[in-house]
Amino acid sequence: MKHTGPLSGVRVVDLTAMVMGPYATQIMADMGADVIKVEPPAGDTTRYVSTGPEPGMAGVFANVNRGKRSVVLDLRTAEGADALRGLVADADVFVHSMRAKAIARLGFAYDDVAAVTPSIVYTNCYGYGRRGPDADLTAYDDTIQAACGLPSVQERLTGEAGYVATILADKVAGLTAVYATMMALFHRERTGEGQEVEVGMFETMASFMLVEHANGALFSPPLGPAAYPRAVAPNRRPYRTKDGHISALVYNDKQWNAFVGAVRPPWAGDHLATVQQRARRIDAVYGLLAETFLERTTGDWLSLLRSLDIPAAPVRTLDDLFDDPHLNAAGFFETVDSPNGPVRFPGPPTWFSRTPGHVAGPAPRLGAHTREVMDEIGDRLR
Repeated sequence: MKHTGPLSGVRVVDLTAMVMGPYATQIMADMGADVIKVEPPAGDTTRYVSTGPEPGMAGVFANVNRGKRSVVLDLRTAEGADALRGLVADADVFVHSMRAKAIARLGFAYDDVAAVTPSIVYTNCYGYGRRGPDADLTAYDDTIQAACGLPSVQERLTGEAGYVATILADKVAGLTAVYATMMALFHRERTGEGQEVEVGMFETMASFMLVEHANGALFSPPLGPAAYPRAVAPNRRPYRTKDGHISALVYNDKQWNAFVGAVRPPWAGDHLATVQQRARRIDAVYGLLAETFLERTTGDWLSLLRSLDIPAAPVRTLDDLFDDPHLNAAGFFETVDSPNGPVRFPGPPTWFSRTPGHVAGPAPRLGAHTREVMDEIGDRLR
């Protein structure tokens, strides 16, 4: 595998499974890190949860574990534990997604790993942080969505409590684990000092949800409930047109005046002239716009709104993204050869002028690199 990018030369020992942790380490691999995925003999469960070209190579697994090397170790045995200590000796980052008691029982809590490599950046990916009473609870994306208020705000928007149709908590927490780990690495580069990092899915999503929804509840005494009215307005949805749907946000005063001037809807007036006035009536405003968008086709609206510099987009399916002209022109997708044939991955969404990242390779078959990696650390096992 080619390891180029801003993290080239960084070695990551990855004991994560499912999506949160693997997504974090996938990004590190895309950015050039040598990520060694340590799996139990049965493998990461995510290998088997969706469709794929062969058993153990499900699409979700293949995407969040691309470009890594797979090593199978039974950490309940002395041989497996010794091998992991050999890996740790050459590592810059250690990431795991076990509960605190489980990783400690195996002998790889932070103090154990730091005793081998004091400069290690050790990242814990938990459901709930260790400093609260829920520390030992099992967590999955659905339960964290519920705990952080997502179904509650969806109920305000749609009339029924529901999850969002993506594993949002796993992915946001994975991104948080990346930036937290990189900050700790930056600190180590300046000082030589390693440290332990903790990322809880619940804490991450509580922070994420309260960015806008804390709103009036931030203040003492509270000036209103914890909710951002525009985001939970029941009429906030793609607008139906003559032949489909369109997403559009006629938001600031410049955009509003341009829209009203071009369309001249009969309901426009001084009572909606400023963003502050519209914000107080935001659900009614969305309803009025919805009536107006029924009057033209999606294509007509896209042409007009873009000519007025008003944000607008067609409502695409996920399958549409693979043929999106912008993504394809930007080189977003990267095709990588694998034992099962070409795989077209969504590549890194970031761009670097000097050290660009890329998809380093396909996802590994279970244990595909065990012998290779054990050979590399052979001297440390004797």
